[in-house]
Amino acid sequence: MSEKIKQTAGRDQLGEFAPMFAHLNDDVLFGEVWNAQAIDVKTKCIVTVVSLMASGVTDSSLVYHLQNAKAHGVTKEEIAAIITHATMYTGWPKGWAVFRLAKDVWKED
Repeated sequence: MSEKIKQTAGRDQLGEFAPMFAHLNDDVLFGEVWNAQAIDVKTKCIVTVVSLMASGVTDSSLVYHLQNAKAHGVTKEEIAAIITHATMYTGWPKGWAVFRLAKDVWKED
């Protein structure tokens, strides 16, 4: 069994302001969905990066998920191929935006 994913960002950042959202983020999304065993964490990381890319999300949440992908074994070569492939379906500007972020995350490799 792989390491259990645990997240507290919802409670840390929004717990008092939006407790239900914090619960859904920390307990449901990260507590249940990310810990489900049907697909491995590396695959979930890839799906998440591509989903955020497709949605045009290029803020700190995408940086977090790029870092998470790297931490769970996605190599520089793999992320470059993933972003290139997804660019063909999501659009060239999104590819450029994600490459800028990914290049920083994998810069020491």
